[in-house]
Amino acid sequence: MIEFSAQQIADFLKGSIIGDPEVKVNNLSKIENGKPGTLTFLSNPKYTPYIYETNASIVLVNNTFEPERDVKATLIKVEDSYKALSLLLNLVAANMPKPAAGISPLAFVSETAKIGKDVYIGEFAYIGNNVEIADGARIYPQVFLGHNTKIGANTTLYAGVKIYDSCVVGANCILHSGCVLGADGFGFVPEKDGSWSKLPQIGNVYVEDNVEIGANTTIDRSTMGSTHIHKDVKLDNLVHIAHNVEVGDNTAMAAQCGIAGSTKIGKNCILAGQVGIVGHISIADRTVFGAQSGCSRSVKNEGEMLMGYPVRPLMKYKRMTAIEHKLPEIYEEFNALKKEVEELKRN
Repeated sequence: MIEFSAQQIADFLKGSIIGDPEVKVNNLSKIENGKPGTLTFLSNPKYTPYIYETNASIVLVNNTFEPERDVKATLIKVEDSYKALSLLLNLVAANMPKPAAGISPLAFVSETAKIGKDVYIGEFAYIGNNVEIADGARIYPQVFLGHNTKIGANTTLYAGVKIYDSCVVGANCILHSGCVLGADGFGFVPEKDGSWSKLPQIGNVYVEDNVEIGANTTIDRSTMGSTHIHKDVKLDNLVHIAHNVEVGDNTAMAAQCGIAGSTKIGKNCILAGQVGIVGHISIADRTVFGAQSGCSRSVKNEGEMLMGYPVRPLMKYKRMTAIEHKLPEIYEEFNALKKEVEELKRN
């Protein structure tokens, strides 16, 4: 990481300094184990005690933060410390070395493929017939691009990404290692003898611009048409999207979510870890699912916060959970009352 002074960082973030403006940092650290020469941040209030102990040289804090006692580090106050950290990390990433453009002699590139300007293709990558790779794309080693796939400008496919025939990935996307796009959807027809006949999956996967897909995430091709991931969607590692699913703009899913076939997820939704959604339903815009929720019905009202299995409105789920913890005591009280009633009847 390049060395920056507190003043340079504050100027870049349009923040204000409390402490030494000339102190310099050349790395990042967590606030609980900060080291001299590093920058850290305070966003979550539960980490506040660490700000008085950290050895980090600079701490980004929200404008609302007021220290209760002396802080050794120089503070840079900004509107949103977490967002400010994101801006800094993007600045650092932009200055990190990237693979030089060019095609490795150990890569296979079909003669019918169309390769744009400043494209990098690493060792043992396979580029099939009629593939189109736009300007500035980065194809790391051992990537497989099936026939007729299209990759947008400045998109990065990390090592081991596999994209089956005829799939489309837009511009400025990031696909992490082990990601698979376009494997067959889970389509089988039951036969009278109990066996299964495979239903051919002849569609594709269509990913719009500015999408990030995590490691070992899989998105199945559609039976017909496209499994459609709209712009600015963010998928964590180990997410599974089944055939003919549609995911709306700006929706984010944490690890191990699973979306069954032909379900439509709205815009700006948030799915926490291990959320499961059944097939052939629709989810309204701005719906939020808590971790391990299971949704078996369509969600029609926008902006709902849901949790549990089956999902319920968040406050109702919290009340039910609070009652559930008291069930042993309630059960004992019920049995005691039952005995009293029986005694009264006998008398």
